[in-house]
Amino acid sequence: MDNFSQIKKKAEKVVFLLKKHRKSFNPVVDFPAGEKLALLNLTSSNTSLLTLNLQSTSGFDQFISSTIKNSCADMATGGYLEKRVIYRRSDVFQGEEENRCIHLGIDVWAPAFTPVYAPLDGKIHSIKDNDAFGDYGPTIILEHELEDTTFYTLYGHLSRRSLKSLERGQKVKKGDYFSEFGPFPENGDWPPHLHFQVIIDLEGREGDFPGVAAPSLLEKYSTLCPDPNLILNLPVLNNFKSS
Repeated sequence: MDNFSQIKKKAEKVVFLLKKHRKSFNPVVDFPAGEKLALLNLTSSNTSLLTLNLQSTSGFDQFISSTIKNSCADMATGGYLEKRVIYRRSDVFQGEEENRCIHLGIDVWAPAFTPVYAPLDGKIHSIKDNDAFGDYGPTIILEHELEDTTFYTLYGHLSRRSLKSLERGQKVKKGDYFSEFGPFPENGDWPPHLHFQVIIDLEGREGDFPGVAAPSLLEKYSTLCPDPNLILNLPVLNNFKSS
């Protein structure tokens, strides 16, 4: 059995376990009740993005804030396997032959310093400040185990102070407040939000893992990174279709 076949087999098991334990996970963020969570479209079908100066983080932040306000919401979410236009803002996503544009996590857009909680027991696998413009900024990866099966969750665009009290191997209990959304520019220079991602195999990486894939590698990365809503349990995303 080749390595990718092994990854697919493990991914199937992790997805099964996440579905099995789905009702037991702690909310990653204090999500608002009712209809106060907007679904944010960051694809080319959102024509208002086409004229937005994405190099201006403050302008991008105003766009996000206005979208949330106009939706009569308190936060916004979305993005799993979404083919986005916003990555043209940063060289981080540019390749010699193919640019990366397909989002592998789910984003939660809310004010800076919004608390982030552990969805289930785990430990700190690694931390890193990925500080290039448009990158994750401060990042935490947690290692979890369900029924003797290991997988990981990644939290990107955090505050720098989130990293100061953490160290590799430190245990984190379900429901622990262990980090927070970062302000720009320290969060990778993005409007404040959390990038949340589930990862089957880190492929030897520490404190970082691709959160955006090139279209030609979609099969690989969608297998390595299953739907984070299996943990988040956000009803607004139940019928979400990527485009």
